Amino acid sequence: MNKPRVSAAPRKVSLTEKVIASLRQEIESGQREPGSKLPTEPVLTEQFGVSRTVIREAIAALKADGLLEPRQGAGVFVLSPQTRANDKSIFAVDYAQVSDVLEILELRMAVEIEAAGLACTRGSVAQQTKIYEAMARMERALEKGEPTEQADFEFHSAIASATNNRRFAEFLEHLGDKTIPRAQLRRRPPEAEDQKAYMQMITGEHRRIYDAIAARDEDTARKAMRDHLSQSQTRYQKLLTQR
Repeated sequence: MNKPRVSAAPRKVSLTEKVIASLRQEIESGQREPGSKLPTEPVLTEQFGVSRTVIREAIAALKADGLLEPRQGAGVFVLSPQTRANDKSIFAVDYAQVSDVLEILELRMAVEIEAAGLACTRGSVAQQTKIYEAMARMERALEKGEPTEQADFEFHSAIASATNNRRFAEFLEHLGDKTIPRAQLRRRPPEAEDQKAYMQMITGEHRRIYDAIAARDEDTARKAMRDHLSQSQTRYQKLLTQR
């Protein structure tokens, strides 16, 4: 008898994300006009009922998105929202806006967590082999100091194909290079040792996903995929404070 499937709890939206969304809406709707000065930190902390740290993180995010401009000694000012190219497409991503990447990652979670579970029950041995081969290519590239993004994309595509529902594979095809955004988001080359440790962590996450799919363990596969994409969100969110 199959054990009942336990739905994973939805990701909680942080206080910082709530403040970002609220201020973004005010700016993009015209409630806060370009050139106007943002209220001071104490006023914003009282308005949103959050700490100064949350307000500073939100301002840093909106600065990175080109919506706010801190001016030394004068305060923080509102900028004109920029029209995005291909804005009508849900797959349009502006890599200058970390928030775009976070939204794509959240969309991927909705699709790829289920794909990992379906790959356990529907995937053939040949399809599991393709997942393994993509993971192995990623690990070999890391050993040689070569880019891993293509093998990473092939790994996720192989899982989507193993669902034997072509819509999953088509979804990742539409995303294309937006599926693995770390190369586009890299603003400065990290220290070699830092980069190696970072990539070893990512390849370890992929191996846990593969191991669960190879064992046909649906619950563990879903959890491993959720953990991987959640960690990706955390990694990219840190970029907000590094601009």
